[in-house]
Amino acid sequence: MLKLLQNNRELTALLAIVALFVLLGALDRNYIGMQTLLMIFSSAHILILLAMGATLVMLTRNIDVSVGSITGLCAVALGLMLNHGFGLTSALLLTLLTGVGAGMFNGILVAWCRIPAIVATLGTLGLYRGLMLLLTGGKWIENLPAGLKALSNPLWFGISPFGYVIIVLFAALFWLCRRTSFGRSFYAVGDNLPGARQLGVPVDTVRMAAFAVNGLMAALAGIVFAAQIGFVPNQTGSGLEMKAIAACVLGGVSLLGGTGTVAGAILGAYFLTQIDSVLVLLRLPAWWNDFIAGLVLLGVLIFDGRLRRALELSRRHQKYARFMPDPSTTKPKGRKRRSGGARRTAIATDKKGGVA
Repeated sequence: MLKLLQNNRELTALLAIVALFVLLGALDRNYIGMQTLLMIFSSAHILILLAMGATLVMLTRNIDVSVGSITGLCAVALGLMLNHGFGLTSALLLTLLTGVGAGMFNGILVAWCRIPAIVATLGTLGLYRGLMLLLTGGKWIENLPAGLKALSNPLWFGISPFGYVIIVLFAALFWLCRRTSFGRSFYAVGDNLPGARQLGVPVDTVRMAAFAVNGLMAALAGIVFAAQIGFVPNQTGSGLEMKAIAACVLGGVSLLGGTGTVAGAILGAYFLTQIDSVLVLLRLPAWWNDFIAGLVLLGVLIFDGRLRRALELSRRHQKYARFMPDPSTTKPKGRKRRSGGARRTAIATDKKGGVA
């Protein structure tokens, strides 16, 4: 059972989502339904995008804490371009390029400059946040065009265009990681970096690709934020990086690299968003959200650590058990008693042979 849970963390996250639905359905029967599922999915768009990008970075045994700032910077860039007469299509494309450029810069710092990822992205977190405030002068960006807001409206089956984009991106990343050698390189780099180098894996290219995709997802998250909210506050994206990392960990993506899937990260993001909707249903203040999310994350980390420890002890026990004798097949050692006739025959034989 322990091995099943460890090897199928996506299943664990899915069971947690179902359990939470059942619990809340017992409190309010109107909560369970397709409309609620789609509502939570729509609310989770931003976190799902960030979790998908963070998964690739964490698979390579790195971490990016600047994605929240990249999200805010891209949302600001989009708003400024639209307010200065850019067309919607060109503004969207330039925003995506901005996100890719910011992610590539993080990758260069990590792969080429050999700066630890946590240090490099802490620096760029402040850099991108400061640039965002410089561009806006600390003011909000309002009066965004209706065409942008329309992208967040539901189309078919109650799913918005952004929702279909997420589905396509998930399918593409799933295929990349499972069906291509380059996608499996993310796991190789995070699991055994020296071994990956010896096998000829382009380690630096893989790392930079992970950060670039992460920046692209952050740019998409900024676009979704601007479309859903209708304006861009001066603190857009603040704190999203921690939620993205928490979603990945909840979905089974290891902080030590080489383990996890995009599907698990999506389920983790959905679960965190579901918790937020639960707090709204229970009429708890909004400032409880971060506390509950952090508490859940700590609980998952403790559970994961205990699970790994139990599995390690189980493997060690099985390893040593192979060298231990089987009690059912081992006969007790003892001197076999001989009958009186057999004993006299043995003594006579010894005397004839001259044995004392």
